[in-house]
Amino acid sequence: MKKAFILVALFVAIAITACIQKQGEGLLSSKTVTVMIYSEYIDPALLDDFKDKTGYKVELELYEAQEEMIAKLITADSGKYDVIIASDVVIQQMVHLGLIAPIDTNKIPNHVNVAPQFLGQAYDPTNTYSLPYLWGTTGILYRGGKFHPDSVSYSLLFDAKNTKGKFSLLNESRSMLSMALEAIGSDANSTRQDELNKAVSYILQAKKDPHFAGFDGSDIGKDKVISKEYWAAIVFSGEAMDAIDTDSTLHYAIPAEGSFMWVDAMTLSSKAKNPAGAYAFMDYILDAKNGAQLAKAINYATPNKASLEIMEDDFKNNRVINPNKQEIERMVFLNDMGEKEKNFDEAWMIVNTQ
Repeated sequence: MKKAFILVALFVAIAITACIQKQGEGLLSSKTVTVMIYSEYIDPALLDDFKDKTGYKVELELYEAQEEMIAKLITADSGKYDVIIASDVVIQQMVHLGLIAPIDTNKIPNHVNVAPQFLGQAYDPTNTYSLPYLWGTTGILYRGGKFHPDSVSYSLLFDAKNTKGKFSLLNESRSMLSMALEAIGSDANSTRQDELNKAVSYILQAKKDPHFAGFDGSDIGKDKVISKEYWAAIVFSGEAMDAIDTDSTLHYAIPAEGSFMWVDAMTLSSKAKNPAGAYAFMDYILDAKNGAQLAKAINYATPNKASLEIMEDDFKNNRVINPNKQEIERMVFLNDMGEKEKNFDEAWMIVNTQ
């Protein structure tokens, strides 16, 4: 009887301890928001302020390219993330894969600050799955020379007669293939196989240039142009601005044939362990003051109309960050390719293996 009592007491103690540990882990989880995001894509001061104001600690999971992000979400436990910052072009793919959930904007009062031109876009036509974080462009960062940004074309990199030193292309398949499509006079969103084949040939032509250094992430390309290891690289506008701030002899251009604008958006993981924290984070970012601080710290354009109203004219009129009307007219948003995505995957495999 005594032994039985001791055993029962022991089991009860173990159960209570396990329960306390589980509750402790749950409490810790409920005060932590895990955000999957590009590297160097948020102001650390905002994270500290967010914790002070809400009590939530933010943990960042970093990635360098959208293909890497999707692969991580598919192969790893997507439940470890609460908020996923994703490029517009992959949002529909993430919906189809069940990686993100509808957002309840009733829990995000600051969603009213989103500028109307960023609503109802093809990547989220009903504004169900995303809220814009920052937006920007993709173009060519290059060092000095006789080329004025208004006269730059893709031949600056894709014609060996024009290259003045080592250069890199972007390591994002959809982005690079779409730029090549525009370079040959096709639509960036073309799904015609003959045009895609020509785009592949165009990139392979650049790979034959002795100056071709490889495919890099935007931040790596930027750093190598700054260090003078590269003469030019295809980069995102924010990285270009960082580089120009460091070295005023650098230039950034939207090629004459066109390029594309993009929006990186906040999405809610379908397996988020802390949706309340995720909503608090989204609402915090969409605050006017916080949105302005984010844009200025990261050197990207803000989709937040309330933020724009309080920002300095120097920032709003900076062509690298906020392209002018003529540049916007020759840019498009990239569409989700749906079933045609496999054609781009196959095309990119050819680019990488030849």
